[in-house]
Amino acid sequence: MAGMRTSHHHLATSRRDFLCRTGGGFGAIALAGLMASDRHLARAAQTSLNRPHFFGVARNVIFLFMDGGPSHLDTFDPKPRVNEYAGQPLPPSIKRAITPMGVSENGLLASQRKWKQYGQSGIPVSDWYPLVGECADDLCIVRSCTSDALNHVGGVTQMNTGSILAGRPSLGAWINYGLGSENRNLPGFVVLLDNDREPPGGNRAWGSGFMPAGHQGTKFFPGKQPILHLNPTADISDERQRSKLDYINHLNREHLLLRPADSELEARIASYELAYQMQSHAPEAVDLTQETQATQEAYGLGEKRTQTFGQNCLLARRLVERGVRFVELYSGSGSKWDAHSKIEQNHAEHCGATDRPIAALLKDLKQRGLLDETLVVWGGEFGRTPMSEKGDGRDHNPYGFSMWLAGGGVKGGRIVGATDDFGMHAIERRVHVHSLHATILAALGLDHTELIYSLQGRPERATVNEGEIVSEVFS
Repeated sequence: MAGMRTSHHHLATSRRDFLCRTGGGFGAIALAGLMASDRHLARAAQTSLNRPHFFGVARNVIFLFMDGGPSHLDTFDPKPRVNEYAGQPLPPSIKRAITPMGVSENGLLASQRKWKQYGQSGIPVSDWYPLVGECADDLCIVRSCTSDALNHVGGVTQMNTGSILAGRPSLGAWINYGLGSENRNLPGFVVLLDNDREPPGGNRAWGSGFMPAGHQGTKFFPGKQPILHLNPTADISDERQRSKLDYINHLNREHLLLRPADSELEARIASYELAYQMQSHAPEAVDLTQETQATQEAYGLGEKRTQTFGQNCLLARRLVERGVRFVELYSGSGSKWDAHSKIEQNHAEHCGATDRPIAALLKDLKQRGLLDETLVVWGGEFGRTPMSEKGDGRDHNPYGFSMWLAGGGVKGGRIVGATDDFGMHAIERRVHVHSLHATILAALGLDHTELIYSLQGRPERATVNEGEIVSEVFS
């Protein structure tokens, strides 16, 4: 009607709405800063994290993931009888019914490794990992790990999420959900690849599954600029960048008001704020030139073979120093440890690329007093068979393989569990992936039976309602 003024004011229907609209939306600036704390408090209340587990020594995790399945028979689980029976089929007593994929009739493939007992514990480590062997008294080697996966996609997915099927949150996402980050200017969960390929299954390995998208891992890239598009162009001032972000957040929150259940949208809004904070803080965190020349050389920087993984190991140490809760490093991303043939060439290359950086990481953490509060985990999605594959390789073996843990309350210099005389099956203290995850969570003070996310009325747990803590790892 003529003369009637149209109001451009809207009624605030919620606290969030009020903050977004007050003062032209500038209240949303404070809201953005408070959201992380609000979510953390809500998670703590939901998961009863005010009652920490008695194993809660670790504050951070560094997971060294050997993508493709390293051979336990040639690294941390010597089997002399494999060489004794080389060329002959696996003995009938070892061909058990628990191998649904069937057992190859190919003859056993002798290991060419030489073994040495290291440290006061006398743990044997092969000549593919001599520098890691020097840290044997800090390692707890679990020789009896098992998985349900027969192929790489299922194996990588289960070792990261607990299930061979897609759709569940990754272990890093569960930890990020349960504990959050200690640094509001960096992600709580970071993934470091060593080449331009992703592991089988892609980002499901660090995804958030049915949880809000904000718990997923943040992928960093190899090279001098791990975080793409981090720095604004020179002609954009900090004030202008802040103003642009505030306006984008205002528009996004207007959109979110009509879609309150859209966790991906809320995660995107939070990511803009985090990205802005990272522009100020992340350049310093990822700047490895701040490290002494001696430290860089210790990690193998400057040498072609060890440059990339060494850089990622050093970056992982800098990230946990700054409160990043979970850092996962991939070696051979894209199943490059998969040695169906030419295992000598394959594993010599990848062990050679990782031995020095891993040893440097363990020693550096220890020297800085960080190993006690940082849990380091090494392993892949499964091990490899004692039988020959294509004459000079080994096939997948999820029935018995090795992983090791160090720091974070772990009792070093010990071996848990065992495989049979040929390294085919776990026969003592079998440790399923679910139990491995329960143990990692326990090191952080999280009880896997109490870390719960409610999904459509169903209590979901990181260990898929299975598994047990491997107490021998800690005592």
